[in-house]
Amino acid sequence: MTTVLLTAFEPFASADRNPSWEAARTVAEEWAGDATVVAVCLPVEFEGATVAITRALDTHRPDVVLALGVAEGRTAITPERIAINVDDARIADNGGARPVDIPVVEGAPDGLFSTLPVKAIVQAIRDAGIAAELSASAGTYVCNHVFFTLQHALRDASARSGFIHVPASPEMRQADVGPTMEQTAITAGVRIAVETALTHATDVVVSEGTVH
Repeated sequence: MTTVLLTAFEPFASADRNPSWEAARTVAEEWAGDATVVAVCLPVEFEGATVAITRALDTHRPDVVLALGVAEGRTAITPERIAINVDDARIADNGGARPVDIPVVEGAPDGLFSTLPVKAIVQAIRDAGIAAELSASAGTYVCNHVFFTLQHALRDASARSGFIHVPASPEMRQADVGPTMEQTAITAGVRIAVETALTHATDVVVSEGTVH
């Protein structure tokens, strides 16, 4: 049976919740399709997230991986096209680390593309009446760190993988959070993304999935 791994993050900074984890947990709990869907919560820590996602890949041996994170200020669910090989933290992570201009993986390519059907995911979410856009930047914080770590770990594997940012939710209860999307819509969008990843071939065609 096909296994789908959903990863998402714990709350960070002053937020009460992280909508990425609320969505991942709910989709996994409510999943009734043929595939097995498992959800793993990652720490908002550069080093800790690497350890956690590596352990999750080793434990579950997934066929499809959708890593999720929240992007405050965005108004749509945004599948990411490319991970870049740099950590450059504007603020410290939950463990106090604040790397500046260092590679995620020393000696790895400058960038690695998603192998999810990102355009099909965007269209399917839009067709359901939920805002979605394709994004070309996952930033340089822990989300991008996980995205690059994931793509590098699976670079020679048959599994398809990538990263999706979701907007903030009202339940985060964080000052100046900016625009929000209801948690029910975020969760529905993530569920559609999983369904689309299972039924569509990748629509990103790049030699070896790398950028040099």
